[in-house]
Amino acid sequence: MKEQIGFESLTGLIAFARAGSLGSYTAAARSLSVSPSAISKSIQRLERHFGFSLFTRTTRSLSFTAEGRELHERVLQLLRHAEEIEQVAKSARSEPAGTLRIATSLPIGLHMIAPVITAFRKLHPKVMIDLRLSDHIVDLVEESIDLAVRIGDLPDSSLLSHRLSPYRLCCYASPDYLARCGTPRHPDELVGHETVNLRYQNTGQVFRWPFRMAGKEIEILPSSPIVVDASEAVIATIAAGAGIGMAASFMAAPWVRRQELIPILSDFAVDRHNVTAIWPESRRTNPAVRAFLDRLIELL
Repeated sequence: MKEQIGFESLTGLIAFARAGSLGSYTAAARSLSVSPSAISKSIQRLERHFGFSLFTRTTRSLSFTAEGRELHERVLQLLRHAEEIEQVAKSARSEPAGTLRIATSLPIGLHMIAPVITAFRKLHPKVMIDLRLSDHIVDLVEESIDLAVRIGDLPDSSLLSHRLSPYRLCCYASPDYLARCGTPRHPDELVGHETVNLRYQNTGQVFRWPFRMAGKEIEILPSSPIVVDASEAVIATIAAGAGIGMAASFMAAPWVRRQELIPILSDFAVDRHNVTAIWPESRRTNPAVRAFLDRLIELL
């Protein structure tokens, strides 16, 4: 009679798959909301069960053994099948319920997703929201993410998608700065002003400011004495009077309503329609995903 796999081995397979995909026990633990020691112990038990090592571990890296590499893809397939079973079960319910895992960047999470959550849960109190904010692109399937909202052009993939509302990229400054230094009337006049710019965390590149002039879009890279690596920091810095910055309208809107920022060079602002909700094919009929998407589209 074949030996049946035990519960501890199943949890070990999940820990092994996630650690292998993410490259560290710490990342796997964060993804699964457990401690790194729990991941380590689960994998050690799995290795004892199989009778061989799955990883070669050093203080700085985690790499597959030959046996671990061969096993990893098989385990991923197994977990995908388990995920499909779970989604079929969820789809059988007409009422949205359970945990909805959403991944997005910090600015979109703060200004687009968080305001929708309260209204959504008033309608669907049986749905628990697990909102994960990061500028790093996550693998929706491997990390069991139900829905993601991303900004920018997306590569072709098997993921389902829906474009959300457009926004505007515009320059802003505080009333104090404009009173001290004047208001530029043309992008060419930015050379005579202090500016605050953004450096992307994932690429290290500095943001090139787009403007609409004479029917076409051009980019300017201002010589900024202040460069930060978070969009929220750009807005906070220019609101404090440090200079002129460029930001998305959905981020600047609360500051503008409080009259802490003033839009400038609005005639040269550019519109963007590249905020997209994406979700795996396996979530197509998930009631919670469908309900949250409907609410997101309605409110945005």
